[in-house]
Amino acid sequence: MHSLRVRAGVLGLALMAGLAAPTTASAVETAPAPSVEEQRLDRAVPREILRRSGFDAVAPALARALSGARSYPRARQIVVREGSALWRRAVDRAQGRGPAGGDLSRDDDRPLYWARLAMTREVRTWEPGFGLSDAQRDALRDELERTSRGQTSVRLPQGGKKTKRILVTGFDPFTLDRDIRISNPSGATALALDGTVIETADGPARIETVVFPVRWQDFTDQTVERTLRPYLRKVDLFTTVSQGRVGRFDVERTNGAWRGGFADNDGIGVTGPVPVTDPASQPQWTTTTLPYAKIVAAGTGRFPVYDNTEVTEVPAGGTGPVVRPDGPTPGSAARKGGGGDYLSNEIAYRATLLRDRLGLHDVLPGGHVHTPVLEFGAGNTDPASGTVTDPGFVRNRLDIIVQVRSILTVAAEAD
Repeated sequence: MHSLRVRAGVLGLALMAGLAAPTTASAVETAPAPSVEEQRLDRAVPREILRRSGFDAVAPALARALSGARSYPRARQIVVREGSALWRRAVDRAQGRGPAGGDLSRDDDRPLYWARLAMTREVRTWEPGFGLSDAQRDALRDELERTSRGQTSVRLPQGGKKTKRILVTGFDPFTLDRDIRISNPSGATALALDGTVIETADGPARIETVVFPVRWQDFTDQTVERTLRPYLRKVDLFTTVSQGRVGRFDVERTNGAWRGGFADNDGIGVTGPVPVTDPASQPQWTTTTLPYAKIVAAGTGRFPVYDNTEVTEVPAGGTGPVVRPDGPTPGSAARKGGGGDYLSNEIAYRATLLRDRLGLHDVLPGGHVHTPVLEFGAGNTDPASGTVTDPGFVRNRLDIIVQVRSILTVAAEAD
């Protein structure tokens, strides 16, 4: 999920309109049209994924509940309830609790993605009988995004030596116009591991997870910082995770403060410095504090794991980008981190910059792990085939999930 030599494959403004949003509006605003991302719902593949998982009933249930709302506060209660229920349902399905709802394998992250979009489309296009301002509608969508991504349900155990606390992030599917069938193993991993406990040589460690959108604007609006800030002082380890290169894991050593312009899930590309608060103190580079040498040396699973040190920089006094295999040189300007110049790099940059600004660089292991690209099985490589799953696809995703869990175990034992 990044710009590399070969590309393979949220909402901070609404925060101000959340609890503080007025409960009345001077006039009923016209409901906006569905977003580019939401418009893909009308294609055959999303409909099949929703039907074959039982998640096709989620958005209609939200629509029915909203039809009975007579005020903004009641609508907000409904959205929070239904968004939270969607996250719990997706986690339960991935972890084998309750009915599967269809014949798609339980490890599939795509039902959550498409069901959430169906819900956000309902909220975006809803026209209630009472006045609903643009700010209130944005606040409802924000609540739905946050609750259905697990961002409001992180439950860390109390501090102390008994149980370590690990925070892991994943992403939605992306490059959907290239292949709308795509799944994101980082999102699948988040669902599979949320609330689980791993046994390490030092005792148990509890994993809590959240998922982020693949949209530049959400990152500009500080969704990463808003979500992670309450927890970084309380965890013993954090790892941002995304899909990366074919056939390999990478622990990204260095993250860069640059956006490369690749289109997001709404078809928007942005090029320029990563926008953060207090840009005057913004570094061009941040670094991992994960125990990368131990992770690389451990036998964590089927795929090889690399310590990736390559970056692209404009050297001090230079005029054009230069690839540096061993990391940035002093005074250089970032053009690509180890994870590229897309949102994988940006979440790693933002999370590690937040770590550093909180004064945790020397005490909190954290950084970014790229998973292998999730590939379909042999003979199922044509996006136009409409075949949304196959045994090889499922096996690849399960192997990636298991290996991320093993990487986390090694990292938790390393301090």
